[in-house]
Parts: sequence; structure tokens; C-alpha cells
Amino acid sequence: MALRSFMALPATGGVNKWAVVSAVAGSVLLLPSGFARAADSAPAIDTGDTAWMLISTALVLMMTIPGLALFYAGMVRKKNVLATLMQSFALCCIMSIVWMVAGYSLAFTTGSPWIGGFSRIFLNGLGAHIHNGADIAFTLGADSPNATTMTIPESIFMMFQMTFAIITPALISGAYAERMKFSAMCVFSVIWSLVVYAPIAHWVWSPIGWLAGLGTADFAGGTVVHINAGIAGLVCALVLGRRKGYGHDDLSPFNLTYAIIGASLLWVGWFGFNAGSAVGANGRAGMAMATTQIAAAGAGVAWMLAEWLRTGKPTVLGVISGAVGGLVAITPAAGFVLPGSALIIGLITGVICFWSATSLKHLLGYDDSLDAFGVHGVGGIVGALLTGLFAYGPLSATDANPTGIVGSLHQFMVQCEAVIVTIIWCGAISFILLKLIDMTIGLRVTADQELEGLDMSLHGERIN
Repeated sequence: MALRSFMALPATGGVNKWAVVSAVAGSVLLLPSGFARAADSAPAIDTGDTAWMLISTALVLMMTIPGLALFYAGMVRKKNVLATLMQSFALCCIMSIVWMVAGYSLAFTTGSPWIGGFSRIFLNGLGAHIHNGADIAFTLGADSPNATTMTIPESIFMMFQMTFAIITPALISGAYAERMKFSAMCVFSVIWSLVVYAPIAHWVWSPIGWLAGLGTADFAGGTVVHINAGIAGLVCALVLGRRKGYGHDDLSPFNLTYAIIGASLLWVGWFGFNAGSAVGANGRAGMAMATTQIAAAGAGVAWMLAEWLRTGKPTVLGVISGAVGGLVAITPAAGFVLPGSALIIGLITGVICFWSATSLKHLLGYDDSLDAFGVHGVGGIVGALLTGLFAYGPLSATDANPTGIVGSLHQFMVQCEAVIVTIIWCGAISFILLKLIDMTIGLRVTADQELEGLDMSLHGERIN
């Protein structure tokens, strides 16, 4: 999900470094969920902020269906296109329910610095601040030192975060494309969302999360979404093993037209992803939109040029992969850096992701089918680290913290710690989950099913 502007404010001393954006005016009625109902004197719903967040939520949902679905489907073989589309669409349905039942509560209620509580299970209490058909401002973390009054209804905040919880496991599917059982994918994604995604989202984005307390800067999900998905994807690729014929059979994409349409939808939807993470129609959202466009363009050009120099031909698959890598890398930095820094991040990421998706993958011999790790994992790591170097203080400055988060060696080390923690937790838990599933229902389709294609063998359908 996305790091909101109120999460970008370091404090000093031993107190949690994420300061309060706006104090709750007047008294508040605390709810058992750790949220609060704003009193009459509290800030009212801002209709401009609300309209922008409604749009942003729809844009991020579009990133998964149809964006990611088409992007991935265009890169697999014809016999697996429907199964690949099915993965993204089914995960959209499944993750929506998981988030509603428990994910939101575990990620965003107060609980402890390590995990949220159970007060929002099945979205219990979500209607407590609706009166006469109208919602009012809610306070996130109302019973914590870092309570933050929002200017949008909680229902929209919950939905915006849901779209991030949907796309993250869908991103992982690119690593195990064409060989994981559909049943195994469903079980893995549900459990992974609750034991990997929700805790890390809480660590980074909750007002009392322990990584937030260290001063981690992650505007829209470099750690929570992209490093998380990339590392889980790498573990999936290693545990499942290579596709049949990898390295000698023709595994070329079925339809790059699908892929370029999907990548284009991802690019447009990413404005909701990044600019929406300001949780308001404001100047920071505008800067996040600008840096997102510039970084994506820079990375697309960098990958294209690197490939052109190496192979003599720039490819469609290369330029769209580069642009997506740039979008990934700017995600943690979008609300913290200026356009010049965004261009540098994009250019660096385009070259590094090209190397990781080609040379590194072949050097180490793993089969990351659609480069989920090579683009999202590596791009997320590069972006998170460069945020620590290029952060421009005034973008995150407040009255409580007039300097904001400033690029420095100290901030770089904080970013390193967040990256390492995410890699270790995600990698270890993902490996354990995959092994347990393999011992019970099995992870991989049979050799005959893989040869026939997942469209027919798993779903009984095919493209004629």
C-alpha cells in the first residue's frame, strides 16, 4: 500500500520519528479499534481530497485488472495466456476478501509496533463515524502518540490500501508463471498476505510501526509492495525450479501487443499509486506525479539504450520493462525527491534492472519467468536506497519537523536496514510457506500438465 505524507515525518530522540500531520481539534471519542470519531471541531471531510482518493483508488485497481493481467499474459506462451489472466483476476477477488476480513485490521489498527490488532476484523466499526448518510474525518492511530486526523472517509482509506494488497501478490505471479498449481497459488497468496504483507505494511506505514519509528522513508511501497513481491517471487522461482525446456526451447512471448497495453495501463495507474499516496489533492501529490513520469521515462530510455548497445536492437519488451522498472524505483521516493533526482533514479534503475533481468538471471540460473524479481525486487531495492540519498527535506517538512527527511548517509543507512529486514522476513516466511504447501497439496503442475499448458490442464479453456 502506499506511504502517506503523514508517515514521512521523523521525530527525534527515542520517540517514534513519524510525527503528527495535524492535531485532533477538540475532544475525540475513542473507539475500541484504535481509530477515533472526530468531534464537531475536528477537520471535516475535504471533498477535493476525497475526490482525488476515489480516483486514485480506481487507478490502482486498474493496475491489476486489466493492467498487470495483460502485461503478464502478453509475455507467456499461448497455451498459458488464459491461466495468467486468471491469476490476476482471481487474486483481485481473493485479496479483496482477505483484506476486508483481516488484512486491514492487522496492518492499520494500533496493536503493537510489530502487528496491528483485531478490532477491524470484518471491518467492524467502519460505520461508527457515519451519521445521516454522511461520513466525517477519522483519526488513524487515535490511541497512539502519533494519532493522525485524515481528511477522507475511512472507507476510502481502507479501499485505497486494499488495492495495494491486491496487486502485491499478483506481482509475485510473474516469477512462477506457467508452472504453479492454481490451488497452491490461492493458498500461498492468502497466507502470505496475512503473515508477510500485513506485518511489513504495519512496520512501515502504521503510526507506531517499528520501521516507521526508525525513520524509514517509503512514500508509496518500495519495501512493502515491490521488494516484498520481488523477494517472494525469487523464492518461488527457486523452490519451484525452472520451466520445462528453459534454456533450450522457445519460450518467447505469445503477444507483445497485450504486454505493451498492460504496461501502458500500469504507467497511467501508477499516478494513483504514487500521487495518491499523498492522501490528498495537494502540492506533494503534484510533485509525486511529476517524479513518477520522469523516472519512468528515464528508465525506459536507459534500458532501451543498454539493450541497443548490447544486442544491436532496441525491443518493445525492453522499453516497457525499463519503464516499469522506473515506476517501481520511484515508488518509495516519489514524495521525497525533486524531478532532477527522479531522472537520475530512473536512468540508474533502467540499466541495473536490464542487467538483473538478463545477465544476473542467466549467471545464477534461476527461472524468474516474467522478471518479477529482476524488475520489482531489484528496482524496489535501488529506489529505496536512492531515496536515502536524494530526499529533499522541504517536501516532507512540517511545523513539528521543519527540516523533513533529508538525503544523507544516516538516512541511507536507515533505508538499508528497512531493505534488509524486508528481504529477510519475506524470504524466510515465503520459503517456509512454499515448503509446507508443497508437502501438503503440492506446488507444481505435473510435467504433462505443463506440456499441455495451464489453460487446458487447469481451467479447461484455450485460445483458438
